[in-house]
Amino acid sequence: MPENTESNIDQDKIYEMNEEQASVDADKLDNDEAIGTNTVPLDNAGQEIKNDAPSGESSVEKDPIEEARIELAELKDKYIRLYADFENFRRRTAKEKLEMISGASADMVKAILPIVDDFERAKVSFESSTEIDALKEGVDLIYTKLSKTLEAKGLKPMESKGETFDAELHESIAQFPAPSEDLKGKVIDEIEKGYFLNDKVIRYAKVIVGA
Repeated sequence: MPENTESNIDQDKIYEMNEEQASVDADKLDNDEAIGTNTVPLDNAGQEIKNDAPSGESSVEKDPIEEARIELAELKDKYIRLYADFENFRRRTAKEKLEMISGASADMVKAILPIVDDFERAKVSFESSTEIDALKEGVDLIYTKLSKTLEAKGLKPMESKGETFDAELHESIAQFPAPSEDLKGKVIDEIEKGYFLNDKVIRYAKVIVGA
């Protein structure tokens, strides 16, 4: 009887040991599966092996000819817009310049009209008046009024007589012997007066130069 009891105890121990070993093996298997799921493949040097397989988008290559056509169309559109802007600017500035010139001409004419009225009245006086001195005085007044009006618009007469001849200001129409040594190369007579408009020559003086 004691032998059977001993045998039963041994069998119970063996059974318990087998259950413990089975539990350990099951835990180890679960850990290995978990590690295997999260493990990144490594090469021999321990470096991560990258997946070079192209994605769906990157695997589609773009056509260089089509890209060039798109770029050309964009550049053409920019050129057309730029050209249109330039044409509009050119037309606008040309119109503004024309309006400015027309406006300046109108202002000048309006300023001279009162003097034209004075000349018309003087003409009537010439026909009826016999007083020469009074007529002369009237003409002088009109001339002074005209000169001041033009001067206010930027017109200034050129003083040439006795000055050294300057091709930038004078137009020589003849050369006469100089009446004195110091007048050689200088303007000794003025046939037609020159004028500046806002300090710019608008008419050269026609002069005779001493030789």
